[in-house]
Amino acid sequence: MSSCFTGIFLDFYGTLVGGDREAVEAICTDIVASQGLEISAVDLAVAWGVHFFAQIERANGNDFRLLFECECHSLRRTLEDHGVWADPTPYVRRLQAYWRSAELFPEVAESLAACHLPVCLVSNVDRADLLAALDRLGLEFDYVVTSEDARSYKPHPGIFQYALARTGWPAEKVLHVGDSLHSDVGGAMRCGLRTAWLDRPGRISDVGTCESHYRIEVLNQLAYVIGGNG
Repeated sequence: MSSCFTGIFLDFYGTLVGGDREAVEAICTDIVASQGLEISAVDLAVAWGVHFFAQIERANGNDFRLLFECECHSLRRTLEDHGVWADPTPYVRRLQAYWRSAELFPEVAESLAACHLPVCLVSNVDRADLLAALDRLGLEFDYVVTSEDARSYKPHPGIFQYALARTGWPAEKVLHVGDSLHSDVGGAMRCGLRTAWLDRPGRISDVGTCESHYRIEVLNQLAYVIGGNG
């Protein structure tokens, strides 16, 4: 089976393993209860997300911060908005525990085994947390690139450019696969990569508006994308 692609860039959270929505909402449920807040856990989670995405949009290059620090900063801002002056660190430690223990989607192992192209994992996460997750899951990839390595978060072009430099693959010969229209599809397309949007049923809403080159609903459909372009 031939392909026009040299290699695959692959997102991790929300693509290979579950996203952090449940973990974030569980943390927010505890905060609402312990602090007596008059806001739902879901709404608090959304407010946290707004601060978080604003934070990582700025945390690139010389202004880079680790993901753990970005989560602490954004949660602190969220709590202050609701009159709560508390240390966010214990809550973010719980989120970090999720990053290290997330489970694979059912079809992922089979899909990875069937992929005949080299794969570079490209993830918005601190390197130690991702390596811990990969070790626990017994997964190995040709390359692993994190936001910490690149000092850049998707959709910023820095992380994609770093991954291209690491692999040596030409941008036009790379397919980036991820679940976020905003971070994955939008960021990769700005760097000249082809994109496959993993639009899993029941996934959370996305602020992205880009139209990907390909759309799949489960990862094992990727075989038809990379196998049908030779």
